[in-house]
Amino acid sequence: MRQQDAIIIFGTAAVVVAAALAHVLWPSLMMHNRPSRQWRPSTPLELKGRKLYMANGCVYCHSQYIRPQDWGIGAERIAKQGDYYRQVPQLLGTERTGPDLSQEGGEHTNDWHLAHFIDPRFTRPRSLMPRFAYEGNANVRALIYYVQGLGEKNADVRVAVQNRFRREAIAAFRKGPDANINWLHSRVPPVWRAMPTQSAVTNASVKRGEKVYQDYCIGCHGPVGDGNGPAAKYLIPRPVNFTILKRHLIDRKYIGGILYYQIMNGVTGSSMPYHKKDLESAKIWDVGNFIEYSFINHTDDKYISVGMPASFEGKYAWPVTRRPVPVRNQGPPVSSR
Repeated sequence: MRQQDAIIIFGTAAVVVAAALAHVLWPSLMMHNRPSRQWRPSTPLELKGRKLYMANGCVYCHSQYIRPQDWGIGAERIAKQGDYYRQVPQLLGTERTGPDLSQEGGEHTNDWHLAHFIDPRFTRPRSLMPRFAYEGNANVRALIYYVQGLGEKNADVRVAVQNRFRREAIAAFRKGPDANINWLHSRVPPVWRAMPTQSAVTNASVKRGEKVYQDYCIGCHGPVGDGNGPAAKYLIPRPVNFTILKRHLIDRKYIGGILYYQIMNGVTGSSMPYHKKDLESAKIWDVGNFIEYSFINHTDDKYISVGMPASFEGKYAWPVTRRPVPVRNQGPPVSSR
């Protein structure tokens, strides 16, 4: 054997051994075979859902662990190796095409997940996720329970909170639309109930809000805001019918703050999710303006300070008392000084 060949062979072997030590032996020696504080055993139905999750390749688009650098996207906790105790194989995933699911349990209600698995576009109109209606009711139920268990003990707490408020939400819904709206408004802090929109209801604002509505809201609330979107038949309580909200204006004028608060934070116990991780403040005000103008037939921007760029507003804005000037045949009114 020539010296050059020997160097190549032994050098290659050394690289392979070093890689094995670094990526196989050392991690196995460092691995602690004990559960984390959030871990609990999976139920039989969750295990069935896990098998379906693997069989359908969900791991190709969803990860199930949060890295330290993920704090900026709304993580609940950094993943720990004990979270995956006795999970074989561990479905960590590497793709983040869809949201990370490591703490998904309790983020939504069961009926939201049902509509989502039947057709993801029902609850997330821009979703790339395939439909799972072909799995049948029993398998979809198992998938829901598996997803609702992700996060284990932490997920159980969130699910319990959802179930607690779900009973209240259903009871209010069954009393009729007005009682339901009153209950929903009671969940909003007084300072928000008395707050008008903080973004002028202009043509541009309403057009921006319409785009947000189509991207996030139309599947449940429907194209005309009556709560009869394609997801609605799977949801209890049903989505809000915006067209009746004019009967519930605060002091006959305010509604913007209520819309903002409940779009931002959702309604725990109902299928209405929070959007504060998906939408920045300006988009929430815009979609509220779109709902007010298009479905409630009411705008309240004449009660706020408008007319200056946001960066100058705190220093230079002043109360506007005149009514917005309507623009004929061009959409909503435009606020002016």
